[in-house]
Amino acid sequence: MTWTGTARRALRSAAGGVLPEGRRLPGPVWQRRHHVLIAIALVQAAALVPVGLALGNGTAHVLGLVALVLAPLPAALPRRFGRAATSAAATASLFAASAVLVDLTGGLIEAHFHFFVVVGVVALYQDWVPFGVGLGIVVLHHGVLGTLFPHSVYAHHHAVEDPWRWTLVHAGFVLAASCAHLASWRLNEQQGLHDPLTGLANRTQLGEVIDRALSRGGPTAVVLLDLDGFKSVNDVRGTTAGDEVLRTVAHRLLAGARAGDRVARLEGDEFAVVLTGADATATAAAGAAERFLAAVREPVTVRGQQLALQASAGVADSATLGATGTTELLLRNAELAVQQAKARGGDRAVTYAEAMGRAAAERAHLREDLNGVVERGELEVHYQATVELRSGTTEGFEALLRWHHPQRGTVSPLEFVPLAESSGAIVGIGAWVLRTATEQAARWSREHGRPVTVGVNLSAVQLADDEVVDVVAAALRESGLPPQQLTLEITESLLVDDLTGTAARLQKLRELGARIAIDDFGTGYSSLSYLRHLPVDIVKVDRSFVGDLAGGGSATTLVATIVELARSLGLDVIAEGVETEQQAGALRALNCGLAQGYLYARPLSAAEVSLSAPARAATG
Repeated sequence: MTWTGTARRALRSAAGGVLPEGRRLPGPVWQRRHHVLIAIALVQAAALVPVGLALGNGTAHVLGLVALVLAPLPAALPRRFGRAATSAAATASLFAASAVLVDLTGGLIEAHFHFFVVVGVVALYQDWVPFGVGLGIVVLHHGVLGTLFPHSVYAHHHAVEDPWRWTLVHAGFVLAASCAHLASWRLNEQQGLHDPLTGLANRTQLGEVIDRALSRGGPTAVVLLDLDGFKSVNDVRGTTAGDEVLRTVAHRLLAGARAGDRVARLEGDEFAVVLTGADATATAAAGAAERFLAAVREPVTVRGQQLALQASAGVADSATLGATGTTELLLRNAELAVQQAKARGGDRAVTYAEAMGRAAAERAHLREDLNGVVERGELEVHYQATVELRSGTTEGFEALLRWHHPQRGTVSPLEFVPLAESSGAIVGIGAWVLRTATEQAARWSREHGRPVTVGVNLSAVQLADDEVVDVVAAALRESGLPPQQLTLEITESLLVDDLTGTAARLQKLRELGARIAIDDFGTGYSSLSYLRHLPVDIVKVDRSFVGDLAGGGSATTLVATIVELARSLGLDVIAEGVETEQQAGALRALNCGLAQGYLYARPLSAAEVSLSAPARAATG
C-alpha cells in the first residue's frame, strides 16, 4: 500500500495542522533520534529469539523470522541514503517485529498492541513516511498474510472469515494513533521552538528554517541585529523594563518583515531575520537591515519615560557561502558583520565580506598562539619615558607590551590585547608584565641612586579578577620596588561601565601604596566631576586632544579645564602623544606638568633606555 496524497492530507488535517507540510527536524536532532530507533530495532530483533523459543517455536522458524526483521536495517545505516529511505528502513524493521511477534504468539490479540507502541516510537521522526510504511505493513500482514495464513495472524474466527475487514479496522486504528502521536510530539516540541518572552522563533527553529532554505538552493540571507547599550537598560531600569523593550523590538521587527521572512530572537538582545527569494540578495538584504534599524530607532516608552534605542546589524547572504555552505557558516558571517558594525560605532548595518572571514580566522590563530606565550619567551616590555615639560628630564616610564611572534614578527598590542582579554589570557600576561616592569624599575632605581617610577596598564579583565590586589602586592614584594613608584593605569571607559565597582577595587590597590592614573581621559564621555569621587592620582589627557592643540579652539579649552580641575584636586596631569614643539609649548602655557610622546622618546627596550641624560632639552 502506498502513502497517497489523500491519506497524507487526511493525517495532516487530523493532526490539526500542527505539522505543516515541508517542516523538517534540524539535522543533528534527526540523526540522534534515528540512531535511537535503530538501537530499538536491534534490541527488538534480539529479544524475539528467546521469546519465540520460550513459546515453543522451532529454532529455524524463529531465526528465519528474526532475519526478516533485521533485513531492512542495513539500508538504515549508510549515510548515502536520504532521510526518507533510512527512516523507512528503520520503520520497516520495527513494524516487522510487531508482525513477527503476532506470528510467534499464535495470533494472540495482546500481541497486536505492539503495533501501537511502534506507532508512538516512529512518531519521533515527525514525518509522514514512517506511518506510510506502517500502514503498508498492516495491509501486508493483516490483509495478504491474513488471507493466506489466517490462523497464524488472527486468533478469533470473525477475523479469519473476513481478514480484509479487520485489515481496514487495524489500519484505521494505526491512522488514528499516528495522528494523535504526531500531533502530541509536535505540540510539545513547538514549545521548544519559540522564545517564551517575545513569542518569536528561537535559535533552534531559526536553524531549521535556514537549513530548509539552503537545501532548496535559492537565495537566502540573514540580518542579525544586536541592540547597542541594552545592558544599561537592565542595569538602570531593571529587567522588567528590559523585557518590555525586547517585546517592543520584536513587535517592530515582525511589523517590518515581509511575507515569507522569519523573525527570531536568538539570545539576550540579539535578533535575526531570515530572508528568502528576491529579498535575499545582498543589496535587498542590506536595504531590509536599514529598514529594521529605522524601526528600532523609534523611541520606546517604558513606564511613562521614553528610551532611545539603537542597534548594530550584520548582513550575510548565501552567495558568499559556496557549494558547501551551512547554516552555522551563514550565521557566523552575519555575526562577524555585526562585530564590524559595533566596531564602527554602532547604529549601522554592515554586509559581510570575505575579508572579514579571513580576519576572523587570523584572530582565531592568534588567540591560539597566545597560549603559553609567556613561557615561550615571546613577550617583551618596552618603556616610554614620561618627562617634565619644563625641564625635559625623565620622571619615569610607561611599560608597553610587545609580542615577537616567531612567524608573524611583531604583533601590535591593538591586535592581540583584545584577543588576550576575550580569552582570559590577559590575566597571566598582565601578571608577567607587572613583575617584569616592577623588577626593571627597582633595578634602575638602585643603579642610578634615585627613584624611577613605572606605569603599568590594567585591563578590565584584570581589574575584575578577584586576585588582582594580591598579584600587584606580590609583584611589589618580590621586586622590592616602593609602592609609590608604581602607577596603575586604567582606561576611562572602565569608569563609565561600572563606576562604583571599579572605584572600590581601585581603592584597595591604592591602599597598597600604588598610584592610580586614568588613561585616555576625555574619550569615555564621563563627567569631570567623577574625579572628585575616585581614588585617582594622575589624569592622562588623550592624544587626540593634544594633536588638536595647534588649532586652538575646543581642544585647548578642554585641556585647560582638565589641567585646572586636576590642579584643584591635587592631581598630576600627563599629556599623551606630544609630537611637536608647538604642542609642547601650548601645554607649558596651560601649566601641564608632564608629557609623553615621540617628541621626547619612542618606546624602547630596557637595554636601549638611558637615564643618564634628559630625554629632550626643554625650550621656552
